[in-house]
Amino acid sequence: MAATTNAGDTLISPERVTAGEHAPLTGTIRYWAAAKAAAGVAEEPYEAVTLAEALAAARARHASRPRLLQVLDHCSYLVDGEQVGSRDHARVRLTEGGTVEVLPPFAGG
Repeated sequence: MAATTNAGDTLISPERVTAGEHAPLTGTIRYWAAAKAAAGVAEEPYEAVTLAEALAAARARHASRPRLLQVLDHCSYLVDGEQVGSRDHARVRLTEGGTVEVLPPFAGG
């Protein structure tokens, strides 16, 4: 619930603040196997609040690398060591100093 100050400013309670209203967090994206080859780097920094934001920024940075854009659509992701699975990337929050692991499908076993 929003409240107002004596000056008439509206205050927003923390539980109502959305991801877009938070300052971006910084961390590292690590690319593995085919994703690493397609990106041309093993890792790079992120500035984002959610996994979706971090991946959108990576896609924009690597727009000239169409193979990476294709690979990212088929990858699995770990955020701070936890599998993302089928969760909506826009709901997967990142952490300050965290790590996103980009894992393309692996052949064999």
